[in-house]
Amino acid sequence: MDGLKRKQTKATYSVQFKVDVIHFIKQTGTSYSDTAITFGMNNPSLIANWNQTFQGKGIEGLKPHPKGRPSMTKKSKKQQLKPATSADLSRQELEREIELLKLENAYLKKLKAFQKNPDVFLEKHKQQWQTNLKKKDSN
Repeated sequence: MDGLKRKQTKATYSVQFKVDVIHFIKQTGTSYSDTAITFGMNNPSLIANWNQTFQGKGIEGLKPHPKGRPSMTKKSKKQQLKPATSADLSRQELEREIELLKLENAYLKKLKAFQKNPDVFLEKHKQQWQTNLKKKDSN
């Protein structure tokens, strides 16, 4: 019966073991196949992958990392889609919003007056502009 049992197909190796294997290769200059036999491994290409990862990312690359799709979060969709209400805004933000709305309202009033009668609007603002220039010149 022992001959019919499957062996564990995927062995996991610690970071220290991986570093030791890579260090052994660098010191002795042996091939990946000979190193795999020395350490009792059956996959020399795994050692090559470790070596390449170690050279690129260092020891951090040899550490195990989570695999697969990340688990779903516990937040409900209503909480995620809830927009910020005006109660959440700070007082300064609200004052700034009021100021912008006042400016927009004044602009729209002037635009409406200009569209209604452009000549009168331009004449009126031309006079205001000239009086403002005179005030600046006198200073």
